[in-house]
Amino acid sequence: MGIERLPRLSRRMFTGGSVLAAATLVWPTLHAQGQPEIRKITIAAGNKAAFYSLPLTIAEQLGYFRSEGLTVGISDHESATQAVQAMMGKSANICLAGFEHIIRLQSAQQMVQSFVLLGRAPQIAFGISTRSLPRYKSIAELKGRKVGVAALESASALMASMVLAQGGLRASDVGFLEVGEGEGALAALRSGQVDAMSHTDPFMTILEQKGEVRIISDARTLKGTTELFGGPMPAACLFAPIDFVRKNPNTCQALANAMVRGLKWLQTAGPGDIIKTVPENYLLGDRGLYIASFNKVRESISLDGILADEAPRTALKAIAGFDASVKPGRIDLSKTYTNEFAQRAKERFKA
Repeated sequence: MGIERLPRLSRRMFTGGSVLAAATLVWPTLHAQGQPEIRKITIAAGNKAAFYSLPLTIAEQLGYFRSEGLTVGISDHESATQAVQAMMGKSANICLAGFEHIIRLQSAQQMVQSFVLLGRAPQIAFGISTRSLPRYKSIAELKGRKVGVAALESASALMASMVLAQGGLRASDVGFLEVGEGEGALAALRSGQVDAMSHTDPFMTILEQKGEVRIISDARTLKGTTELFGGPMPAACLFAPIDFVRKNPNTCQALANAMVRGLKWLQTAGPGDIIKTVPENYLLGDRGLYIASFNKVRESISLDGILADEAPRTALKAIAGFDASVKPGRIDLSKTYTNEFAQRAKERFKA
């Protein structure tokens, strides 16, 4: 069976892209706000074409950063880990990646802080290969098998560990295979290299639609996320070193404004709106498939950029349960996020 052509992501710099004319109108200023301390910003994103980065793409394509007086360049990386490394190495000011990276960084004495939430669920599904295990009945059948994950220290690996634990298995009872974000993820399952897959959309929707996987745990939905993690699990967010946030509050506010405005747009956007706004090479060569994948994750997208106070506790409990280097008593969750900027943006845009 042929492999669908998916967008091959590079590390090239995005600096604007096409902008819809109507979106360039200046939004009314409802609150006094100082000028950004830094007007030229670089955001490092792990897999910009992925749905967890969609709010960023919307803000970029509709000119919302420009409306806030910012020139934003987006450096696209093959993984969230590489995006984090770019920010910590100072080749980017801001990072777009999962909240779990913030906890891991603080555990390593590197203090960063989320200031706007993009995803309120991980947007990951765990599926069993219908080829390898056509008569699958329980998690126990995965013992000694291979499980495909995007990366070994990714949210997909964390979710896989959680699913295994629910079925009485430890992560060491299976073999995790890093399949990446590209076509290799599809090839790994179709070639029999893995017997199960923990991954994001559009990969899981492609496999699900073709009957190649049976989804047994779905963190693309709020219900499935709560069932697996025991509470709200924060996902993609914009974060930066705490010193950057403190020294550049107007810049962070401008970024939050643009993102929350994008989140509000996504709440009411129809399929046609999405297709017109997202770059053509993100559509997988199949607009119907792209919209089907979007509909799977739609409710996981944050409504207003605000991170629920209980969400960081859920994340810490999950991570500490599978990573012995993360000691809950040494993590100050109050420093991992601030809702100050998103709250102001929510009031301004009525998100």
